[in-house]
Amino acid sequence: MGHPSGRPTLADVARAAGVSASAASLVLRGRPGAGERTRRRVLAAARAVGYRAPRPALPAGGLLGVIATDLANAYHTDVIAGIERYAEAEGTGVVIAQGRRDPDQLERQLARMLGLGVDGVVVASTWLGPAALSAAAAVVPVAVIGRLQEPVPGVDTVHCDDETGAALAVRHLVEHGHRQLVHVTASSRPGPAARRAGFAAEAARWGLADRIEVIGPADGPRLDEQLRDLLRRVAAGRSPAPTAVFAANDVAAVRVLHRAAEAGVPVPGRLSVVGYDSSHLALTVRPHLTSVHQPREEMGRLAAQMIRERLGGRVRDAALRVAPVLRERDSTAAAPRPAV
Repeated sequence: MGHPSGRPTLADVARAAGVSASAASLVLRGRPGAGERTRRRVLAAARAVGYRAPRPALPAGGLLGVIATDLANAYHTDVIAGIERYAEAEGTGVVIAQGRRDPDQLERQLARMLGLGVDGVVVASTWLGPAALSAAAAVVPVAVIGRLQEPVPGVDTVHCDDETGAALAVRHLVEHGHRQLVHVTASSRPGPAARRAGFAAEAARWGLADRIEVIGPADGPRLDEQLRDLLRRVAAGRSPAPTAVFAANDVAAVRVLHRAAEAGVPVPGRLSVVGYDSSHLALTVRPHLTSVHQPREEMGRLAAQMIRERLGGRVRDAALRVAPVLRERDSTAAAPRPAV
């Protein structure tokens, strides 16, 4: 039987997992000493019975775990900078790991974080599945930076309003006279999918639904081939050749700039390009990239603050959405006149 209050106890978890209370305690406190099979059984049992570990206040000298999809992406490093600034002000240490764009590696890193005894985990990734997130949230507070496919009970989230960000990009291009627009994306994850939907919806509001196209989602080599085909059409210059590209992130936008340079297509003379993130990449290329700015450091700060609130006793799930802004630079200009 459970506790008279109706709240599942450590004993309930141990009984459901078929292990001792001490073994269950080791796992649920994120301490070493339990085997991997036992750890998985205990976490699954905690999720099944609805166990919620007691949340002590975060002490000075506590430890916050941060897991990112890929530290090679400037988006993630900027997010982590915001987390670190908040943690430092709170007197909290930070330990960082990455998944190298591998969902299995992300799960392994999450397990290692729990084994280190962190007081909470910020996941700067949407590549971890609901089961892994839910199991971790049964042990420590978990906050995800990014848009999940579906809410995960017990997990807080913060993400950018991607539909609005895409609309800002389309509006900017249309106001510069562009009517043949292309969206380039390498991913079908929830965030990029929302940008793709926002692109189509805003184009439709301008009466351009039949004058847009989408390239991707595709991997590197296939995406490059599709971009080369696009740029051959742009180089020909005959209407209705595309005159502007909105890319789902700065990495994809820089790829467009590189392929345009190879094809001899001047940017922004013949093709305007807008990115998404406004990361440091936007200022490392010529022309400097017009891009939709996600407040990445602020998102990191908010996620770390969510962990603190959970440790302070908040039990209701939180989902925050932050507003993007467009940063206009040199990669966009008035639409060129079609060749005669």
